Amino acid sequence: MSQIDVNSVLSQMRALSSMAAGAMPSAALPAAASGSGVDFGTLFKQSIGSVAAQQNEAQKQVSAFERGDPGADIVKTSIAGQKADLAFRGLVEVRNKLVDAYTTIMNMPV
Repeated sequence: MSQIDVNSVLSQMRALSSMAAGAMPSAALPAAASGSGVDFGTLFKQSIGSVAAQQNEAQKQVSAFERGDPGADIVKTSIAGQKADLAFRGLVEVRNKLVDAYTTIMNMPV
């Protein structure tokens, strides 16, 4: 499972936001101008995979705790569940922003 560099994603989002507002030239984009080859679709797909993996891991830990496995700890189980919940909520918020952006673009006059 690959980890997503959150700081890189945030800097790309801020740069794109500034560019959309007209405040920054396209040459000032750090990650996009360097030709890193990672587009938003790939990054979003990796995020979905990461969230799914976190949810699967949390479910495994819950199942192990319910069975009474010797290595199962309530604290680790609870933290894994909270991490999975937070990751899912973040993904839902990104999805909501994408839907809002799509709706806004579709409602623009041509």
